[in-house]
Amino acid sequence: MRLLLIKTSSLGDVIHTFPALSDALRAYPDLRVDWVVEEAYAELAALHPAVERVIPIALRRWRRRPWALASRQAWAAYRASLREHPYDLVLDAQGLLKSAFLLRAAPPGIVRAGFDRASLREPWASWFYDRGYAVTRQAHAVERTRSLMAQALAYTLQGEGDYGLRISTDASWQGAVWLLHGSSWPTKLWPLAAWRQLAQSLGAQGLTVVVPYGQADEEMRARQIAADQAHVRLWPASGVAALASALAGARAVVGVDTGLSHLAAALDRPVVALFGPTEIERTGLYGSRVVHLQAQLPCQPCRQERCRIEPQAGAAGAAPCMVAVSVTQVRSALQALL
Repeated sequence: MRLLLIKTSSLGDVIHTFPALSDALRAYPDLRVDWVVEEAYAELAALHPAVERVIPIALRRWRRRPWALASRQAWAAYRASLREHPYDLVLDAQGLLKSAFLLRAAPPGIVRAGFDRASLREPWASWFYDRGYAVTRQAHAVERTRSLMAQALAYTLQGEGDYGLRISTDASWQGAVWLLHGSSWPTKLWPLAAWRQLAQSLGAQGLTVVVPYGQADEEMRARQIAADQAHVRLWPASGVAALASALAGARAVVGVDTGLSHLAAALDRPVVALFGPTEIERTGLYGSRVVHLQAQLPCQPCRQERCRIEPQAGAAGAAPCMVAVSVTQVRSALQALL
């Protein structure tokens, strides 16, 4: 069986798709998957044994300059790549208009499937499907994708999801505690002073700490966390596959609600996850070695990128829901995992 899978982004969403692929591979040992994904996550998508080919796209760049020669050539190449193999099914596991648009580029005559109208945040996307499947919107994102895949490929789900990644561990980074501090949402950030205090306490226990960064603002925060602390190592921006290989050797991880925290859970690392404006039940880390910490404020979960109580959250400080998670709580949860 050959499946064309559409799940383009984000990092967390891509990771949440792996257990569904593991289910499908158990049901169909001859399964071969071609995965359409944003180019930034192409290396990551290739880590699953069910994935034979990754089809990288740059949808954001194409949409910014749709009539540019480079965009038109890239779109033509994308359409051509979908004609290289005959597919038994095209599955949109993203459920957005943008992913449905990508799905329609598949050759005619192939069955196109996805969530049904009631199961989607953008119901119009269901108009592009030949088959729509009902999946409760209250379930965790991993379980939603598992259910969709099982219905589309006609097999029965069994047990807990398994990420099933193929990855080797970079031994040079083994045994450290990783602090995953970055997020695109200001409301998800934990106070800088708290990160520094946590790093100091880990150093006092003789532990090495790794602080990764990507964007310029993350680099500045990472260097502030590491300042004057010889036991703290920085991991600069690099490919996601290399980062995953290094993270696979972590002794433990403390992270906010960010894609890298989900990656740590997928790699079966012990993770203390700090949540504020988002819902653990729907988008929390999925794994057996995860502890979630979340304050219980009346405004939670607000699901907002900007805090309405503290408008300067992320610039001059942090959102109240994140401030309310104490270093003491984090240390206790981490000690229990270790």
